[in-house]
Amino acid sequence: MTENTNGTLTSLRPRVLSGMRPTGRLHLGNYMGALYNWVKLQHEYDCYFFIADLHALTTDYADPTSLRESIRDVALDFLSAGLDPEVCTVFIQSHVPQHAELFTLFSMFTPLPWLERVPTYKDQQEQLREKDLNTYGFLGYPLLQAADILLYQPDYVPVGQDQVAHVELTREVARRFNSLYCSQPTQAIVKAREDHSDKEILTAELSANNVVTGILPEPKVLLTPSPKLPGLDGRKMSKSYGNAIMLSEPEADLRAKLKTMVTDPARIRRTDAGNPDVCPVFDLHKVFSTEEKQLEVRQGCTTAGIGCIECKGWLADSIVREIAPIQERRRALEADPGQVDAILWDGSARARHRAIQTLQHVRQAIGLE
Repeated sequence: MTENTNGTLTSLRPRVLSGMRPTGRLHLGNYMGALYNWVKLQHEYDCYFFIADLHALTTDYADPTSLRESIRDVALDFLSAGLDPEVCTVFIQSHVPQHAELFTLFSMFTPLPWLERVPTYKDQQEQLREKDLNTYGFLGYPLLQAADILLYQPDYVPVGQDQVAHVELTREVARRFNSLYCSQPTQAIVKAREDHSDKEILTAELSANNVVTGILPEPKVLLTPSPKLPGLDGRKMSKSYGNAIMLSEPEADLRAKLKTMVTDPARIRRTDAGNPDVCPVFDLHKVFSTEEKQLEVRQGCTTAGIGCIECKGWLADSIVREIAPIQERRRALEADPGQVDAILWDGSARARHRAIQTLQHVRQAIGLE
């Protein structure tokens, strides 16, 4: 990280930004679906990773009693999994108030249909029927996500295939902002302004296609590996399904949970041959076990050479081997809460420094400064 003559922070590496909602301790799906990739990306990019506590309030506003503890748990998992505060910036979203201000400014020009068409908007309303989600905050969470991203002007946003739509909305917001506030006036724009016609001004500015220097670059999608990680019941691993194995799961509890995991439904007796390709246990082997062990499992399963209990024991060995060092680092961090506080304080300060620069340019473009 360097600082140029006008005080703007610059980096020789492309910038990446991503965040995660604090819903408590992370499970193996969270780890392999995002955090595992982040640990690798921090050595290749200028990375900003944040705990999205404001996003947690979009669905859990009625009962935030566990929010502080959840933030702490996620921070511990971030750091113990390998995010290095000397290499990347780790921070808490609400500790950077510019997120909320940019979200408010974006809300002034973002059409409602853009938010209503986001696929997860209606999906989550269906899945979370016990919650009252008829709120501005829940409708606007994709726009808050756009503000989260564009505030740091990243080159890339690492996501799985199912999250590409959110990044596309962010790109549309950036495009609309740049067209409205970074274009050189044309005759059509000047006339529309003289006529005080908002619709004509909008139409003229958006169709001018003469952005001089866009303040908010459109980030690109960085597709990261997102392996299939089933839970104990075979469905997608999720705390809401009660089928998750936690990243901080004690070994004895982990082994006990895996013994209850569903397997190939056609393999009823120990002497029956199984089919690993339809077995959720083997899906986890493909993520955590070596290729040699996977071959051994496949051979033993298809010939009835091993039973499901033995197969699950091998899987437990592989998972424990992966997460034991993470758990050891977590225990060390839990014993030194002051260190965690200092990391989050420093990371949030660094994030604010970057965010203030972007917001200053945004405010100048809009006419607030």
